Amino acid sequence: MEARFWSVLLKRLITFVLGLWLMSPLVTYAADILKSQSPPVIQPEVKRSEFDEARIDTENFELGFYTGLMSVEDFGTNPVYGLRLAYHINENVFLEAAYGTTTTGKTSFERLNNVNLLTAAQRKLTYYNLSFGYNLFTGEVFFGRSTAFNTALYIIAGGGSTEFAGDNRFTMNFGVGYRFIAADWLAVHVDMRDHIFDIDLLGQPKTTHNLELHIGTTIFF
Repeated sequence: MEARFWSVLLKRLITFVLGLWLMSPLVTYAADILKSQSPPVIQPEVKRSEFDEARIDTENFELGFYTGLMSVEDFGTNPVYGLRLAYHINENVFLEAAYGTTTTGKTSFERLNNVNLLTAAQRKLTYYNLSFGYNLFTGEVFFGRSTAFNTALYIIAGGGSTEFAGDNRFTMNFGVGYRFIAADWLAVHVDMRDHIFDIDLLGQPKTTHNLELHIGTTIFF
């Protein structure tokens, strides 16, 4: 009787263990489902900042004026005024036509010898040039957390003509500029240029470097 009892108990124990072994995959699967449905411990909340960005208008033409100082070699530094018209070929390359004028002073030779080598009309310098520009570095300037403005640092080079001292002189110009897009239709420029032309006013021909620094505004249309 006792042997039969232990035999029945052993069979039930074996059946129970076998059942657990067969059901273990189902238990694991159910646990995986519950785990996948449970919320993560940390809930990331990413808040994106919204800001108004000034963009270049859809038009490709840019027209404006500028003023600054121009140092004409041997003739001092004087105010300069000008106009510029640019056409943006693509996002990086643009074509610019510029007109500028200044009135030069006396040379050191004229002041020391109390003579006038030029008439008042001949002291007026006027230049025309056509140049290619390239936006070397483009970026943004942020004011606060909600406003951003596009900017560009560009290089420019070209050729043209300078009317000075009673003659027209072929001129090369090279420079660098900074464009600040204040609105989708308005930009502010700061430029530095070197106008290079030959002159033989004092008897010996020489190549002169005439530096110009100006600031101006343009509109897109």
